[in-house]
Amino acid sequence: MATSGRDEDRLARAARLYFIDGLSQQEVADALKTTRSNVSRMLTAAKERGVVQIRIVDTSGRDVKLETALTEELGLSEALVARVPPSAVGRAVGQLGATWLMDRIHDGQTLAVSWGQTLQNMVWEVTADQSYDVEIVQMVGGLSHLDTSPTGHELVRELAARLGAHYRYLHAPVVLDRPEGVAALMAERSISGVLEAVKRADIALVGVGSAVSGSTRGLVDDMGLTAAQRAAFDAADPAGAICARFYDWQGRPIHGTANDRVLGVTLEDLRAIPTVFGIATGAQKAAGLLGAIRGGLIDVLCCDVAAARAVLELHRGGNRSG
Repeated sequence: MATSGRDEDRLARAARLYFIDGLSQQEVADALKTTRSNVSRMLTAAKERGVVQIRIVDTSGRDVKLETALTEELGLSEALVARVPPSAVGRAVGQLGATWLMDRIHDGQTLAVSWGQTLQNMVWEVTADQSYDVEIVQMVGGLSHLDTSPTGHELVRELAARLGAHYRYLHAPVVLDRPEGVAALMAERSISGVLEAVKRADIALVGVGSAVSGSTRGLVDDMGLTAAQRAAFDAADPAGAICARFYDWQGRPIHGTANDRVLGVTLEDLRAIPTVFGIATGAQKAAGLLGAIRGGLIDVLCCDVAAARAVLELHRGGNRSG
């Protein structure tokens, strides 16, 4: 094509009609009294010569490179990584999770919900323009002694209110004084019925905790383990916890007193749920996340850049026999 000033003006006019006025290529051709194929060539030339300059503004706030690395290197079915300033991480990760859920929820499903601060952030970001005929069930007992953490009761009720759904509580504490107490409550239909519903869940929403810090570690402290029991627990080298169930760096359950006193879904039950969505923020959650992924405890990971990078670093370094 020629490069005269008149041609440049013609390219600019074609581009304006197509990109700004929203005309189809045929409508542009009619306006310029030419053919549609010639309009296509003109638009291509306009971009090549800089008459048209396209600027893409990425407003998703996601780190696609890290998401790809997590799925390809660790075998996750999906990964969502928020790329935002540290001060905005909680809400951004919550928004990613809420969007993911609303894209997948439909009538007739059962959603199982655990607890945790980042999961609470996600629940707070859920908005729906209709009611859903879904059941929301609580996966683990209430955290009555850990006042700083949102309880499963709170999250189940809040999510149900936002979705217009119905829900079922697990009316029991998360930790009991004796394993016999757990067995006794599990014999109650009001308890066993909820946990059976959890096993039938289509999607589980779980927070992933660190074994060495935060409310998850406080949970162990709250158990009042003897020195010998605590030593046995620490010797098992826990990496993290989901639903108050601790696991090692390969995602294998840590059995013993700390496990026997917990009332809630087991890791084996969790692994059988078709889609388990895990959410967490911060590099300190890396060990817990890596163990959960290695053990097949979560299928989808929603996190921030710090957590994603830390998980990949641990994995690539082969930490704890990866």
